[in-house]
Amino acid sequence: MRFKKIYIEITNSCNFDCSFCFKTTRQKKFMSVEEFRLIVEKIRPFTNYIYLHVLGEPLLHPQLDEILTIAESTGLNINITTNGSLIERKKDILSNHSIRQINISLHDAEENIDSTLWENYFQQVLGFATNISPKTYVSLRLWNTSNASSDEFNRLCILKLSKQFNLSTDILLSKNTNGNGLKLAEHIFLQRAPRFEWPDETQTGAQILKTCYALRDHIAILSNGQVVPCCLDANANMKLGDIFTENLTDILETKRAIDIKKGFEQHKVVEPICATCGFFKLI
Repeated sequence: MRFKKIYIEITNSCNFDCSFCFKTTRQKKFMSVEEFRLIVEKIRPFTNYIYLHVLGEPLLHPQLDEILTIAESTGLNINITTNGSLIERKKDILSNHSIRQINISLHDAEENIDSTLWENYFQQVLGFATNISPKTYVSLRLWNTSNASSDEFNRLCILKLSKQFNLSTDILLSKNTNGNGLKLAEHIFLQRAPRFEWPDETQTGAQILKTCYALRDHIAILSNGQVVPCCLDANANMKLGDIFTENLTDILETKRAIDIKKGFEQHKVVEPICATCGFFKLI
């Protein structure tokens, strides 16, 4: 079995506290370099692409340079999702490695950076995106378009994008940004979307007839080594195994993993939390 991508959460710690982010009960942890190396060795036969994110801010990791070096040495395509606040501090490390794509969640800054510093944040992020784009794809995410309270932040963001990439605000606001998003420049894209709602295991879901790409094109590995079916199982409600002590083949052949995958193949929800998830394919 091969996956389109595997998510690796190198830390579940974050320097931001977003109201919309999932609040995990897991202990805060930074994955060690040795643990990451072990994971890469075990997953290398299963994928060519890794995404350094589930929860947490990956640029916060003190051994980010070593982690990227390990991933590069195995030929893995590296993708990173970040809130962008540490871009200026970590730009040299990021620029010195072969990173396929960096996703920057611009909307995170609204709640966590003082409004007097928003312009500085945009300047740093957009400058970095422009500088790294010759060798790295950059996806700028504005996933708060459903919030009226975000109008001021979004207005400034659109103005900065307009100036940086010489595009009219009408184009930035009117174009459909589904899929890869609106192309701002070579290798730089904008994704505008409503705020995402995390699945909630405490709620009863009614969407029981649907399918999903979990365990078909991706899995996720949390910072403590727990393997879960997808990047939205941030509390390991569907723990399949421990990558630190088990082989991935054995984990994927557990009854729970097989039942979840077969369920989605038959358009059925097996795990209760999946019924509350917004990332799925309706029948």
